[in-house]
Amino acid sequence: MTAAPPPGAASATAAQGAPAKGRIVEGHEVNANRDLTCDVCIVGSGAGGAVLAAGLVGRGLNVVLLEAGGAHTKADFDLQEGRAYPMLYQDRGTRGTADQSISVLQGRSVGGSTTVNWTTCFRTPPRILKHWADHHGVDGLTADALRPHFESVERRLSIAPWPLERANPNNRKLLEGAKKLGWDVHNTRRNVKGCANSGYCGVGCPVDGKQAMHVTYLPDAVAGGLTLFADCRATRLEHRGGRVSAVHADVLDRATGRATGKTVRVRAKVTVASGGALNTPALLLRSGIEGKGLVGKRTFLHPVVTLVALYKEAVKGFYGAPQSVYSHQFAEPAPGGVGFFLEAAPVQPMLMAQAAAAHGTMLRDTMAQLPHISAVLGLIIDGLLPDETGGTVTLRSDGRLRLDYTFHPAVNDAMAAAHDAIARLHLAAGAERVLSLHAEPVEVRDEAGLRALAAKPYGGLKHPIFTAHQMGGCVMGGDPARSVVDAKHQVRGFDNLYVVDGSVLPTSLGVNPSETIYGLAHRARDFVAEAAS
Repeated sequence: MTAAPPPGAASATAAQGAPAKGRIVEGHEVNANRDLTCDVCIVGSGAGGAVLAAGLVGRGLNVVLLEAGGAHTKADFDLQEGRAYPMLYQDRGTRGTADQSISVLQGRSVGGSTTVNWTTCFRTPPRILKHWADHHGVDGLTADALRPHFESVERRLSIAPWPLERANPNNRKLLEGAKKLGWDVHNTRRNVKGCANSGYCGVGCPVDGKQAMHVTYLPDAVAGGLTLFADCRATRLEHRGGRVSAVHADVLDRATGRATGKTVRVRAKVTVASGGALNTPALLLRSGIEGKGLVGKRTFLHPVVTLVALYKEAVKGFYGAPQSVYSHQFAEPAPGGVGFFLEAAPVQPMLMAQAAAAHGTMLRDTMAQLPHISAVLGLIIDGLLPDETGGTVTLRSDGRLRLDYTFHPAVNDAMAAAHDAIARLHLAAGAERVLSLHAEPVEVRDEAGLRALAAKPYGGLKHPIFTAHQMGGCVMGGDPARSVVDAKHQVRGFDNLYVVDGSVLPTSLGVNPSETIYGLAHRARDFVAEAAS
């Protein structure tokens, strides 16, 4: 790699027609087709693409980043769910599996899902890293090897434990119930600085307290020379003979989400797909890159279940840090089983209505009691059993992605166990009653209610399920016959194509995935930079 140019200077392959200093170009500014060349083209500005971009421009490389979502600032975040979900989420907040059994919450803006996530950060659990090494042949990913990468992103993103004294009543119910039952329970670490504790992380932080990519690594990268095109959806990768020659993208009208007719073509030495665990497989498939039939396979979701717990006192779960307490009491199951972990969820009106999946009188009655509702989530740790296949991303006839998910029997059993655990926890914390979200709800007040809850069916279309964690689809591994990318994130069969996002994870994590992706992207900087030199 050549020496870094002076600050603000263009590299030898500066983007044609682009200013020497970095900038964000929004869709409405693109009035003619653009044809650019650069060292590295990154598709996607979330946890993977942003950290990678900052590292590459810091090494003197010229980088162009394409992002389908819009560029927004804190001035756009007015805490209104009705505006935020269409503006900041994939498919305007309506993404789901093909059969609608799982609702998918996934970000779509400059910053990706980091703009709307709930700030919970965990390093990758050592037991998961060992599983990847033992069962997927992933070399080089150990706790010791990843430590410096995690430490670096933790410093930049101000990741630190959230004081329990600042936990809101919703999270305190999780803390109190778990302690009374003798369960493992701890406070979370959050990527915040100057947090106002408003509780509206999921609709964009109005004070820039959340240290998301659009206020941290992306400004770092732009200051170093990054050219970022917002409202610019990559449609396909042009390739031949194992080399990507160009990335083709449509410029979008932000208001409608439709193509304006203007295009951007980027020809780069190295191309990196960082669009996330659903969009990256879809991009590769639209480009005719199937990875021996493995692209889109082994997509895992941490399927989430919850119940409605009603307390006599006001909980007001719509205020305060969304997640400040967690329990991994049930994360490691008996052999042949599937574990789950417990976290709290914010209880804003639209999110609660979507999670409840209720209608008519049931929805009216539920929402009328919103201040007294506490929400604890059970997140299923899928992908660790030998015969689990999880989800599959394919393409519809018009090129849009389709997501299907196969519910393994052990996953269904884990959902039943999670329902029981959540109900017991709420009762221990003093809930007057707990309601399941089945079409015909079970009311739980005592052991008889718990037995009735256990008798209900569990799995797809049996009760509401959603996911905010998408992982896999371009899995990393040591065996070319079982993996899409190698341990250096390079797509097998290609000299200059890399994947740096959550799609490379061989299984789900059993923890929120953001910090794992930050750390892997920080590690991948060296591999991508070397390829572009």
